[in-house]
Amino acid sequence: MTKDIKNIVIVGGGSAGWLVASILAARFKPSDLGIRVTLVESPNVPSVGVGEGTWPSMRTTLKNIGISEAEFIRECDASLKQGTWFKDWVDVGDTPYYHPFSLPEGFDSVNLAEHWLAGTAGDISFAEAVTPQFSVCENGRAPKQIGIPNYAYTVNYGYHLDAGKFAGLLTRNATQHLNVKHISADVTGVLSDAEGYITAVQTEQMGEVSGDLFIDCTGFQSLLLGQHYKVPLTSQQHHLFNNAAVAVQVPYADQNDSIAATTRSTAQTNGWVWDIGLQNRRGVGHVFSTDYQSPQETEQKLDEYLKHTGRPEGLSGLSPRLLEFEPGYREQFWVKNCLAIGLSAGFIEPLEASALVLIELSANALADRMPRDRDAMQIIAKRFNAEFLGRWRQIIDFLKLHYVLSSRSDSRYWRDNRLASSIPDTLRENLSLWQTQPPWYHDDLRRDDMFPAASYQYVLYGMGFKTNSALHTLRDDDVQRELAIRLFSETRKKAQRFGQHLPPNRYLMDQVRTQDFAPV
Repeated sequence: MTKDIKNIVIVGGGSAGWLVASILAARFKPSDLGIRVTLVESPNVPSVGVGEGTWPSMRTTLKNIGISEAEFIRECDASLKQGTWFKDWVDVGDTPYYHPFSLPEGFDSVNLAEHWLAGTAGDISFAEAVTPQFSVCENGRAPKQIGIPNYAYTVNYGYHLDAGKFAGLLTRNATQHLNVKHISADVTGVLSDAEGYITAVQTEQMGEVSGDLFIDCTGFQSLLLGQHYKVPLTSQQHHLFNNAAVAVQVPYADQNDSIAATTRSTAQTNGWVWDIGLQNRRGVGHVFSTDYQSPQETEQKLDEYLKHTGRPEGLSGLSPRLLEFEPGYREQFWVKNCLAIGLSAGFIEPLEASALVLIELSANALADRMPRDRDAMQIIAKRFNAEFLGRWRQIIDFLKLHYVLSSRSDSRYWRDNRLASSIPDTLRENLSLWQTQPPWYHDDLRRDDMFPAASYQYVLYGMGFKTNSALHTLRDDDVQRELAIRLFSETRKKAQRFGQHLPPNRYLMDQVRTQDFAPV
């Protein structure tokens, strides 16, 4: 008789473990399936943290697990992120461009990219032409007002957050409100049955912890999937060269300093720098490849960056941290009754903050398809592996796009990133297609793609990619052109209106310290 799935054991805490525990517990509470969630977390292993930027999907996740937005912002030193600002990616000294979270106006009705390429919007950047969020970000405005309810918005947004504080909030909420059982213990071994299924993890402090389904959230160690099941990592360093970062926490010179509305990504000679604004500090880091630059050289570059961005003393008095990783993902994510989520499943550079959203997607996919027994699990695991292999490949294509489109030639790093041998075949195929037609909503093969066609448009045309506008005849009729003209005009009007009514990011965060958002 096949074994029913009732007890879910998550091994590992941090953002990954507690997000998974929260999503599953919230989904099956109350539940007639009898599913119980237990999380085993070492008291001696510090959380790595997968980064401090989220996608807009995090709003839905937080709402579903019962955390109010104001509480989250206060507890996690969070701020509101509206996308990413890119500098020096096209070439040194270029005009920055945005990848905002809001879709172009009327995205499901007309492809504004075609009409922008034809010059209908005038001589302005693509993002400025198609979304008022460009103006909101340029002026440092927040995406909403205090009078707007939890998780609602004027323009789309995600968050910047303190990963350690986030894990703490998730822990309290999951144990106090979602009935997640928390076991603080070090895992010392894995026990399996005759068929190779895990039956329990052995812990030093609490003995055996039994379960029917085990979620590996043990970070880079990958204790269950990597070490126990010996599932290897598929390296992607031949596509994405970066394998290290020097990260540092930077206090504001003045606690009233403005908070950036976006993640700021500034390309460097051999890599790039992220710069995110929380309420009480900036999180800054230089991503690089050890094949092209040493950690010591990277610290020097980071020191120079800080001196040019509001901290005259640079790294002096700070404690930069070196993080090293092998860019890639596991050959399989789900083996027998073990599913890896988070760093245990894989990691690549945080260029578009995909780590946390992969955790959300994985946990929701599991909740949606929760197997009733081992027979069903085999089928579901096979489909999960195929789906998330596709997601990882899509992420790699999208990140590589930023490097392929760059015109920088000031170092071997940038020149090598454009070598044909380093470009995935699928990306090369799409670039060929996009030379004759821009990506669009109806061209997406899947509605749940991680990066919609709009994301590709923002990067392609932000970085000066050339699509032959003379070939845009199939959808270029008078009705579409008139609609495009109207949408370009509405974008300008909204930009002006939002600039008048939306508060600065810092002002809204200060308001949230003492009051909640409006009730629904």
